[in-house]
Amino acid sequence: MSNTHPLKVLNYCPKCGSSDFKASGERSLKCNSCGFHYFINSAAAVAALVTNEKGQLMLVTRGVEPNYGKLDLPGGFIDPLESAEQAVARELSEELGLEVKSMKYLGSAPNEYVFSEFTVFTLDMAFEVKAESLENLKPMDDILGYRFYSEAELDYDDIPAPSIKQFVKHFFEKIRQSRNPVI
Repeated sequence: MSNTHPLKVLNYCPKCGSSDFKASGERSLKCNSCGFHYFINSAAAVAALVTNEKGQLMLVTRGVEPNYGKLDLPGGFIDPLESAEQAVARELSEELGLEVKSMKYLGSAPNEYVFSEFTVFTLDMAFEVKAESLENLKPMDDILGYRFYSEAELDYDDIPAPSIKQFVKHFFEKIRQSRNPVI
């Protein structure tokens, strides 16, 4: 367990402030003063797979930590009381000014990263997205830029998040299989 794991970082009860806030199993902490019980769960996040007319995949360059300057899929955390589909549309609008024409859920993968010296566990959900238009997109919010890639142009080491790397590899694997179907 790393020094950034919530069991190691959270020392005070968020409800009463007591320092008698101790691990209560492998994924929870309990306050012995007020009884507050905190569970370490995954936060929900979305990732959009957007392609251009050549079938290349859009990747963005992160403009924030963790992994500033590295490649990622556009997306982000789901806000409270927001659906995954609403989050995809909101994140693409905020990050690129992209409006969603349609989307299809592809699958999910667990992930973890360190933010503010605190491990954040996520469940990342991938969506194939068709855009209303790819014209006049502009990198905004927490991205520095975007580019469309073929697999040959891509270095997977530039994608640090395991879940995102998995989604991108699966995307290109599907393209290869559609070109060379197994009979």
